[in-house]
Amino acid sequence: MPIDLRSDTVTKPTDGMRDAIARAEVGDDMFGEDPSVRALEEHTAELFGKEAALFVTSGTMGNQLAIACQTRHGDEVIVGEGAHPIHFEAAASAALSGVQFAVAGKGGMFTADEMRAMVRGPEHWNPRTSLVCVENTHNRAGGLVFPQSDVEDIARIAKSLGLALHLDGARIWNASVRTKLALAALAAPADTVSVCYSKGLGAPVGSALLGSRELIARARRLRKMWGGAMRQAGILAAAAAYALAHHVARLADDHENARLFAERLRERGVTAAEPQTNIVMVDVAGGATEIVAEARKAGVLVNPGSSTRMRAVFHLDVVASEALRAADLLAGAIASVAAGANASVSAGAMASLAKGSG
Repeated sequence: MPIDLRSDTVTKPTDGMRDAIARAEVGDDMFGEDPSVRALEEHTAELFGKEAALFVTSGTMGNQLAIACQTRHGDEVIVGEGAHPIHFEAAASAALSGVQFAVAGKGGMFTADEMRAMVRGPEHWNPRTSLVCVENTHNRAGGLVFPQSDVEDIARIAKSLGLALHLDGARIWNASVRTKLALAALAAPADTVSVCYSKGLGAPVGSALLGSRELIARARRLRKMWGGAMRQAGILAAAAAYALAHHVARLADDHENARLFAERLRERGVTAAEPQTNIVMVDVAGGATEIVAEARKAGVLVNPGSSTRMRAVFHLDVVASEALRAADLLAGAIASVAAGANASVSAGAMASLAKGSG
């Protein structure tokens, strides 16, 4: 089997999780009667210090519900560079909520001053700025933790300007393990928070949106409107609850394996960023798509982010020895593609010389 580092969403349920799924108490969640879903929502809301939570199918749905509930059509939402709602949510914010985005800062992070600079004036030709979104950890930035002091400053300024703050916390568990800050502390500045059970925690399906009772009631209606309401969803909620109970502390293992992977790559002469959490960005001169294909043949799966960048994500199905082996396989694939490119250049040069001498 290849070592799969494409995402932390590729995990398989553990034996304990499968047993929890099989034993789950269920009911009709449309009627609010699924005890496993209700228990998960209540527990998650308590963990994050919010009044209520709504179990949803994906992080995309959680983000989109937050945007829809805190904006009007024609509004503008401030995000960081590379934000998930821009790059990975199929333009849902435009289609469902009729909003556009303004990008603050660089590399996914931004300060309160950088956020304030993007807020539109009151002129009638401007869109209304209504919401700010912070992503923690930041996917395209390589799993970076958004500095909590900046989040607090952004929230303070946003509130003074009448703006809401949404925290895209798909991997907030990783941020908590890295910083040793409680989930409730990380979430405290935000009006809404989306969290994902199916990334680092390893559940097969599910996310949650958290916020006030009033907002979650509106989100529940929109979830139904968008086709996201479920029936006996307790079999999914049970997996998420198991993940919360058993898979949070072990995220430190993923962080360590990411560090080992990056370190081994650098030993092999490959440029790899030092990870803060479970994501490693690998930079090459070019040909990332070709390298990914060559690495697949060698037995390691990674994703290309651009022509010069690849992403590797560590999770509960990868152990330390596999992280080191994956680094060696990827380094070999990079060397192989580079050698092929150099050979092609040399052959082209020789052909040009031969043609010129003729």
